[in-house]
Amino acid sequence: MSERVKIILDKNADILRLPAIALRGLVVFPGNIIHFEVGRKKSIAAIEWAMSNNNAVFLTAQQDMDVEDPGFKDLYAYGVVAEVKQVLRVSDELVKVLVEGKYRAKLLTLDSSGRFLLASTKAAALRGTKSVDSARVEALVRSVKEAFEEYLSLNPRLSKDVVYTIITNEDAALLCDYIPANLLLKYTDKQALLNEGTVSGRLEKLLEILRRETKILHIEKDIQSKVNEQMDKNQRDYYLREQMRAISNELDDFDDTREEAEEYKAKIEKTKLPEEAREKLLKEADRMFKMQGNSQEASVIRTYLDTCLDLPWDTRTEDNLDVNKAAALLDKEHYGLKKVKERILEILAVRKLAPEVKGQIICLVGPPGVGKTSIARSIAECLGRKYARMSLGGVRDEAEIRGHRRTYIGAMPGKIISAILTAKSANPLLLLDEVDKMASDFRGDPAAALLEALDPEQNVAFKDHYLDIPFDLSDVLFITTANTTDTIPRPLLDRMDVIELSSYTRVEKFEIAKRHLLPKQLAATGLKGRVKLTNSALYGLIDGYTQEAGVRNLERAVTELLRKCAKRIAAGEVETLSVSDKNLEEILGPKRVKPAFLSRKDAVGVANGLAWTSVGGEILPIEVQTVPGGAGRLELTGSLGEVMKESAKLAITYAKAHAEAYGYDVPFLRISISTYTRRKEPFQRTVRLRA
Repeated sequence: MSERVKIILDKNADILRLPAIALRGLVVFPGNIIHFEVGRKKSIAAIEWAMSNNNAVFLTAQQDMDVEDPGFKDLYAYGVVAEVKQVLRVSDELVKVLVEGKYRAKLLTLDSSGRFLLASTKAAALRGTKSVDSARVEALVRSVKEAFEEYLSLNPRLSKDVVYTIITNEDAALLCDYIPANLLLKYTDKQALLNEGTVSGRLEKLLEILRRETKILHIEKDIQSKVNEQMDKNQRDYYLREQMRAISNELDDFDDTREEAEEYKAKIEKTKLPEEAREKLLKEADRMFKMQGNSQEASVIRTYLDTCLDLPWDTRTEDNLDVNKAAALLDKEHYGLKKVKERILEILAVRKLAPEVKGQIICLVGPPGVGKTSIARSIAECLGRKYARMSLGGVRDEAEIRGHRRTYIGAMPGKIISAILTAKSANPLLLLDEVDKMASDFRGDPAAALLEALDPEQNVAFKDHYLDIPFDLSDVLFITTANTTDTIPRPLLDRMDVIELSSYTRVEKFEIAKRHLLPKQLAATGLKGRVKLTNSALYGLIDGYTQEAGVRNLERAVTELLRKCAKRIAAGEVETLSVSDKNLEEILGPKRVKPAFLSRKDAVGVANGLAWTSVGGEILPIEVQTVPGGAGRLELTGSLGEVMKESAKLAITYAKAHAEAYGYDVPFLRISISTYTRRKEPFQRTVRLRA
């Protein structure tokens, strides 16, 4: 496009090459001033080129609006040569254009290889403007005006200036362009008018279109009239169905909601509910009957009714109180813990002899990993009750226990009612895990909320904030677990029967590993029959690779050992493997726990003490060394507890008090206390006390 394009806004001009813009769903007529948005790059480039070259463009409509990059075959043959009046850049990718159609033109060729579409056009004025058959044209003009007036009476949306121009103008060619340009017609109808090359032909098409549109408007008016008549008879439902099909779904929703409310009422009547609960639920169902099904409040009521009716109001399991069977099951599932098992069997025996006695709350207290949760599950199996667990660790909000009131968005029942829903039984065994880990803040005290649930005098009518109706928890067997009773509030602790689970002994850990942990992990790793662990290997794992009260780390150590064995077998190094204390370190690596040092010989200035830890007792070697010139001064350094500090002061005070009787001066003493403290991972810490 290096040559200069000749731009002439004269309908008598010869063939012209003009920048072209393909329009989507829009047809421009001669004399029509219209604005539209341009977003395609080639169209924007055509506008920019036209603005710098006499403002002329060729406008034609696309046959298919979905085509993004149209070619010659995608455009209609007839369009208009227009003058660009104004350009407003909205953004880098969008331009608003105001144009005025000048004359009708035919598209001869189209070059789409450049920055913009370049069209070769030839003026195509209407034929027959000076036809000898002027009487026929005049008759068509009158018919068109009459049809337009009838159309206008049914659709009075045109401006007065447009109406006046059409009514008073007698120019047939002008009317052929002006009327369709100002009516809301389909763009295909407008293009058909633009394609027509004769005045009479265009008038005939325009008359046909006006009569068709007028007929449609008559039908719309008849429908509107009928609907209005039905409204006068207070039948608004019929009006909505006739006026808009989409509202029909909403009307049907009213019927569905009423049917749904009736179904809820039937369920409420069939369910064995307390009278207070029945009245409350029926009242909610009546409220739902008057609502639209898609309203938020109806959805809240629907969820509430579903929750209440899903509760096991009269569904209970029958207790199995066979003490001998329970003892056999506990021995099978748990090794050791004789005192704990005995206490549990005593509780079962009392329940068997006095079933009317309710409300005994069991609290299992012990270090992590000693089997508190698994014992609770075994008790549920012994009794034949459903089992549900709720974790209380880190709970700070009272609403998590007693639920949220329904005025809040996203309200739901508390943990207790949710556990009852999960168990689907009114008398499950409900495990309250980590009851010592609860905390209180500005949102309330969850421990205080548990008091009502665990108190036998109050839980007969436990009222969750979400339900707002009483639910009987007296048949629920509550079992709580805790690592310590120090952080449990005293009023809550007073309602519990505390059973302490001590740390497992070395022998108990060995038996648990041999009977339970090892078979389980052999099956999990696919090594059953391929790997054998001797008794010495198990003791080696217990003594050299774990330090804990329970057996969780022991199970991890067994799993790690079997994984390393599996690697050797899978790599083809061996087919079977026997692990003993002799090759344990070779497979698993160096021991991670050092045994406590205990001097077998008595020595001056050295004594053996005892220390308590969560995993058992510890040897506490104490070494004393005299320092000349101390004059009995006492200096304490290091991270020492109050008891250790008081003990050191007591020792130096005793020495001073009896120094004269024994005939010695109290020197400056250095007392060194070395202890191997056992935590989650074995390590050594030295604490020094100087006196």
